[in-house]
Amino acid sequence: MTRKMTRNQFLKTAIGLCLIKSYKPRHIETVLGAMRVQKMGLTLIHEHCLVDFIGADAIRYDRWDKAEVVDKVLPFLLEAKSKGIETLMDCTPAFLGRDVHVLKMLSEKSGINILTNTGYYGAVDYKYLPSWVYTDTVDQLAARWIDEANHGIEGTAIKPGFIKISVNGNKLSDIERKLIQTAGITHRETGLTICSHTGPAVAALDQLQELKSLKVNPNAFIWTHAQNELNKTYYTQIAKMGAWVSLDGMGWGGLENYVQWLDLLKANDCLHRVLISHDAGWYDPAKAQGGTLKGYTDIIDKTIPLLIQKGFKSRHIDQLLIKNPAEAFAIHTRIHA
Repeated sequence: MTRKMTRNQFLKTAIGLCLIKSYKPRHIETVLGAMRVQKMGLTLIHEHCLVDFIGADAIRYDRWDKAEVVDKVLPFLLEAKSKGIETLMDCTPAFLGRDVHVLKMLSEKSGINILTNTGYYGAVDYKYLPSWVYTDTVDQLAARWIDEANHGIEGTAIKPGFIKISVNGNKLSDIERKLIQTAGITHRETGLTICSHTGPAVAALDQLQELKSLKVNPNAFIWTHAQNELNKTYYTQIAKMGAWVSLDGMGWGGLENYVQWLDLLKANDCLHRVLISHDAGWYDPAKAQGGTLKGYTDIIDKTIPLLIQKGFKSRHIDQLLIKNPAEAFAIHTRIHA
């Protein structure tokens, strides 16, 4: 004889089923489609495959040969893959050389998961901003970025995996406030993380204040190029606010300094808010055969051995290269209480 379920048992079962149905595993958006964060593996959060510095008013896709770019960049990605790198964020924004067709080919050929971005680059005195940034409202700009997130970039099915903006590094101008406000609105609508090329802490704190006014949690914000801040005490302050501190210039030397800064963050129990990368690459259309590229393996080949000498354990390395990127780039809306 079947025993009847009590009311409390029924309610517990019903609630459990509802939770199962409503739970959605966190994911990222790669140039080949959505992927669960558990599959990211060792991740480089700030690299470049192609960058064109000519400016927003002159950039065109016919300035580079896609096949040539792929041939030039692919060996460097394959080298990174051979060292265990599985995922790479390409941080080249629109109007600075973002080419999702190239990134898709590179991902398919290398086997590395590659993420691209939406957003606009405000540094270098606005050289890379399209004209409509000055005339569109914040809501109109956000609608452009949200459309890319929802429907794909430039008529493709390729969606951005994060938001990339930049500021000039001082107190924010009106245009720079417009960019961070647009990023905040876009995050609230899409759940995409905001990576802001910033540098000095004063600009990072200003941006966090703007996001707070939009009720966006600090953990949706990555303080990019934090290594350029001279006062390293800001690292702990901003990390403890919940934002991500990105030390991402390891492709350009000074690794002993990076190790010292990481050790400081570890000592202050902030390693769980830190991201590292090279800011390396890249094919430059203005140079013959794209110029000389920097590879994506210095962290594996040089930085990790230095960290181990400093007393870092495997769990600390995993924190920096696996756990933190998965947490930072997982797509979900983060609202400030």
